[in-house]
Amino acid sequence: MTTSAFARTSRPDLLARWLWIVAAMIVGIVVVGGITRLTESGVSITEWKPVSGALPPLTEAAWTAEFAKYQATPQYRLINGPAGMTLATYKFIFFWEWVHRLLARTIGMVFALPLAWFWLRRQIPAGYHARLLALLALGGLQGVIGWWMVKSGIVHDVKVSHFRLAAHLLVALVTLGGVVWTALDLRRLARDGAARPARLTAMGGWALGLLGLQLLYGAWMAGLRAGHVARDWPLMNGAAWPGVTQTGQSLPWYLTSDPAVVHFIHRWWAWGVVAVLVVMARRLKAIGARPASIAIHSAFGTQVLLGIATVMLGVAIWVAVLHQVVGALLLITVVWGAHELGRAR
Repeated sequence: MTTSAFARTSRPDLLARWLWIVAAMIVGIVVVGGITRLTESGVSITEWKPVSGALPPLTEAAWTAEFAKYQATPQYRLINGPAGMTLATYKFIFFWEWVHRLLARTIGMVFALPLAWFWLRRQIPAGYHARLLALLALGGLQGVIGWWMVKSGIVHDVKVSHFRLAAHLLVALVTLGGVVWTALDLRRLARDGAARPARLTAMGGWALGLLGLQLLYGAWMAGLRAGHVARDWPLMNGAAWPGVTQTGQSLPWYLTSDPAVVHFIHRWWAWGVVAVLVVMARRLKAIGARPASIAIHSAFGTQVLLGIATVMLGVAIWVAVLHQVVGALLLITVVWGAHELGRAR
């Protein structure tokens, strides 16, 4: 295929810009999701209506009916009801869950509609069709997992399952990583029509894998409210080892379900991740990818400080949300670094 024919049939530059917009929106929904969790808003909407649910209640009667459905949940009966929740308070938590779902719908349309447009106009480069469809499928799966997560808090408990919450967050971050990696490949393709996609190297795989485990424990921290276990650092309630905080736990369950143990692992596994990222950043600097190296150093340094601040400030919403969004930005920088290493190979 000649260069002119390639330009007529493929627009990797436009595809890359579109995917960067999608990535920014995913970071945005991670922020809103963090606020939704921290304000205990996740189970305020008790039904999953992908189309009609896009509109909030528009009359007082509709609000009363929606509130009545929420009053049947364990969260209301055991916590918010005895605390005297009013309809006005309910509207506040409803707002955050509604915004979260509306943003999810918007991301779906922003991904699916341009994808169809590019596809019909034959502007998707060869080899990218299946990858883009896989990312679209991950987005659809995320919606299903989101409802599966919420349902656990409507039926079984006063809060959603921390395992399901972790699945919901990690699928979002995997999708984010895939979108960023694909955008980087397309940007390179736009600059050099003969460029091949980057490959994941061993160093990139280790960095992403270890960071993924840290993000998993961060999700469990959020789901178990484990950040409230201790407000001191580096010790936890004056001790190096906090001990278990739930009775009846045994290996391996207390490694994943005990708030104090999950907090301890998340707190100290971070330093193992930092060590690997320092090595990765040095390799990036050695191959001339200095911007990616600086971005990784900046992101993990900020994230560590925010993690400590989150604990010491008693999980204040503003700093906890910053900790979550910088976690997403850290993932983007590591994906960028892994992509640079894959290009060098």
